[in-house]
Amino acid sequence: MKINTVYSFYLFFLLYFGYGINLSAQEKQKVDIQSGYLELRPEFPDAAIYTKDEAGQVYIVHEGVEMWCDQAFVYLKSNFVKAYGAVRISQGDTVSMNSKYAEYNGNTQFAFASGDVVLTEPKTTLQTDTLYFDRIKQQAYYRTGGTVRDTASVLTSRSGRYFAETKKYQFLSNVKIVNPKYTVNSNQLDFYSETGAAYLYGPSTIVSETSTVYCERGYYDTRGDTGYFVKNSKVDYENRTLYGDSIYFDRNKSFASATNNIRVLDTINKSVIRGHYAEVFREKDSVFITKRAVAITVRDGDSIYVHADTLRVTGKPDNRILKGFYRARLFKPGKLGDDPTSGKCDSIYVNEKRGITKLLRNPVLWSGENQMIGDTIHLLSDTLTDKLDTLKVFNNAFLVQKDSMGFNQVKGERLIGLFTNNELDTVNINKNAQVIYYSRNDNEELVGINITVSSSIQMYLEEQQITGIRFIKKADGKVYPPSMLPENARILPGFQWRGEERLYSVEDLFKGKPVPILPKITGIPLPKDEGEFFEDIPVDKIQLPEESKLSPKDFQNRPDDPKPETLESEAKRDSIKKTLNDSIQKANDSVPNNNQ
Repeated sequence: MKINTVYSFYLFFLLYFGYGINLSAQEKQKVDIQSGYLELRPEFPDAAIYTKDEAGQVYIVHEGVEMWCDQAFVYLKSNFVKAYGAVRISQGDTVSMNSKYAEYNGNTQFAFASGDVVLTEPKTTLQTDTLYFDRIKQQAYYRTGGTVRDTASVLTSRSGRYFAETKKYQFLSNVKIVNPKYTVNSNQLDFYSETGAAYLYGPSTIVSETSTVYCERGYYDTRGDTGYFVKNSKVDYENRTLYGDSIYFDRNKSFASATNNIRVLDTINKSVIRGHYAEVFREKDSVFITKRAVAITVRDGDSIYVHADTLRVTGKPDNRILKGFYRARLFKPGKLGDDPTSGKCDSIYVNEKRGITKLLRNPVLWSGENQMIGDTIHLLSDTLTDKLDTLKVFNNAFLVQKDSMGFNQVKGERLIGLFTNNELDTVNINKNAQVIYYSRNDNEELVGINITVSSSIQMYLEEQQITGIRFIKKADGKVYPPSMLPENARILPGFQWRGEERLYSVEDLFKGKPVPILPKITGIPLPKDEGEFFEDIPVDKIQLPEESKLSPKDFQNRPDDPKPETLESEAKRDSIKKTLNDSIQKANDSVPNNNQ
């Protein structure tokens, strides 16, 4: 009889307070216990204890939240619930949370879960040891390490925050994404569960068997396997590395493209290609580059520069082939004391394995003071020493060397030149050879102008100057005094002087070409500051039910909690940096200049 009286009183208490019958508008709605076996225990005078029965688990609702558990301690006075055993808290069909233990405060709509916690939303599941969930903010937070399983990947981090309204996770400290195809490492990463989009902030890498991506600001579609990277970004393809102000990456197509200030570094062949737009096809071993494209190769302690409107590099590392299309140019500075070698043509072909360079369509080549033209020009290098070995000019070969009185000229069907230590020292002109040569004595005084026709001619050079000529099967020849030879007779048919086109420096590779207009790179801004998860309230001001397992310190932000980089923190840092620089400049300006 006494138990029935107590139960009757308790049911009245429950009906009056537990179902939200408020005496004032300000009173919080009470939690509603809809099923479970009720018992009262003297040792818990303020608690109504509900235990699962044959009908099922304890079932509690509160303002759109449903809770199931094996046992619940309900403190109606403080509108507080402690749940034990197979706990599940659900918010509509968007978010549910499972754990071994949970607390829920009906006044603050704040939940805490511990013990094998699993937060589930439509596209992901989050596993952690302890989790805080603020229903008002619609945010969940962990600080002791968590794992998120997506349809394509597994994401882990030391600290994480979930924003239910935007379906976004913010991961901080030791962030890792493990996918069967790749692994992502970062210190700060925002992940959108609906799309699989990941935003990388700070030094980050994406590593796979075939490539490694590095950036300090980037975006990656974890489901579509495409990405966009800016700020110190690069892609390593085994022995080839792509750098650029911005890089687009498509894993499915083994493709990457880079824009503005790009470099493609070939570590095996000791070469680098520069430009402002590039495309790399890994499976095809192909690189396409344009906008002031220039390939630089180190050979025998010297550099060879090849420029064209468009450059394409194909082939495996041991058989690279470079092709340059339209307005191609070549420049080799030479070692200290050497004269440069340079050339121009419509297109150029370089086969590094065979050591051959071909200048095609209207080519011209300068070796020191010697200008050579023909239908096609080939430069051959020794593949063991990387030194220039042989020069071949096919069809309509013409060698010109400027003299103070005119031009030394040799022409024929074919020209073959031989190099010693990268200097042209022997030239053979074969078939229908003709020569006009300004002959001088040891004092460099003009003796006469030699005009000779021969089946072939051999010329000897020292320090790029003609020192001797040998005629083979000489047909006709004569040395004329300058006064006896009119100007129009001093030029061989087909003569061209293209000295104004000669390259004297690396900068001349682009002479006469407009500076490309570079597109403005659309960066990836830092996220906006969304505030701390916990409000900045002193410990003695935090109101927490006495029955809670937690302490007020658990609801405070800790100094060692990772903090995200945000637009606001970046602006503050830049402001401090500017102030410091201004102070240093002001201090420097105030120091007297003794030289004045």
